[in-house]
Amino acid sequence: MFPRPVYRVTTAGISSRSSPRKARNSVLIAATSAPWTAPLTESQHILTLYFLVIAGLALFAGFVRTWTTRSEVGSRFRPALVARLCVTAVASLSYVLLIVGFTLAYDHTGSTWVPNAGAIMTMAPRFMDWSVTVPLLTVELLAVCTLFGAGVRKAQFLAMAGSFLMIFTGFLGTFVFGADGDASQLYLWGAISSVFWIFVNVVLIRAVRKSLPVLTPESAGLLRDATILLLCGWVIYPLVYIIPIFAFGGGWTTTIQVTLCVADVLVKIGFGGLIHRVAKLRTAEDVRAGDDVHSEAIWISSVKQSDAGQPREIYLAEGAAVHPNRWRPPTSSAYASAIAAEDDSSTPIDSDENLGERRSH
Repeated sequence: MFPRPVYRVTTAGISSRSSPRKARNSVLIAATSAPWTAPLTESQHILTLYFLVIAGLALFAGFVRTWTTRSEVGSRFRPALVARLCVTAVASLSYVLLIVGFTLAYDHTGSTWVPNAGAIMTMAPRFMDWSVTVPLLTVELLAVCTLFGAGVRKAQFLAMAGSFLMIFTGFLGTFVFGADGDASQLYLWGAISSVFWIFVNVVLIRAVRKSLPVLTPESAGLLRDATILLLCGWVIYPLVYIIPIFAFGGGWTTTIQVTLCVADVLVKIGFGGLIHRVAKLRTAEDVRAGDDVHSEAIWISSVKQSDAGQPREIYLAEGAAVHPNRWRPPTSSAYASAIAAEDDSSTPIDSDENLGERRSH
């Protein structure tokens, strides 16, 4: 780890290095060094690149899996599926930027990788990713809770706004106001970001606590586990945020990158997988209760949760008459018959006269 210099503020600005003994009438400030300005060894460089690529591939695999299993979730919980698709897509693209930025950010000099002017792109795309994906993670969680109507809209607005401000204020502290090495700016904007972090936690915990008594034990257990994973995963990011205040060097830069890669996969893939299971369970529960229908059977861990089927009746609002559906053969196995070919094209297929003629045949 490199020694940390101490700078002194004078009327002419920040002077060169000086001893604290000579700073009699000066104001001392703590100086930090951005992690992307530290040179890397061969092993640190290849280890960081390895985790960046693995995390990007894992997030892309999560996107493919979410897309291919999108029909497993009923329309009631479709917002959770859409949010997860957006999270994995945006995160995958951001890791492409990180990998490209990382390969271009360092110049190979001897046995050392020295950062160049573009090294900031090894960290900045992360905050841009989080500014979009973190609010979407809150939407994903709230979509499988039991809130509805104005209650869920209010919770989503508060959680999304608070989570965006949490990331944006952290970005200001890292890249805007704290970019010149002033640790006081990191403290200030880190504290502001923590306020929004606590606020978002309160909104999500209240929504989950209201939902747990209403859900079945299995759904409630998965929802609890998903919430714990999300909130505990969010603890990792502020801890990484304050590392540059206390430590500097290639080893710490590698630690930051590896930790953030692992945290992204845990939060965005692990949490998303649990939410997907909650959405499937709740879809199956709605089907079994007769509140909804689903086009295919729902299976979780090789256990059948509900059968496939189409409704024979359409239930309208309370007090309204029940409208019976007409019988329709499955379109997947339908084919043109000789009777259909002889029918008069001017007669509607679903008319009462045509139905009567078909039944007489």
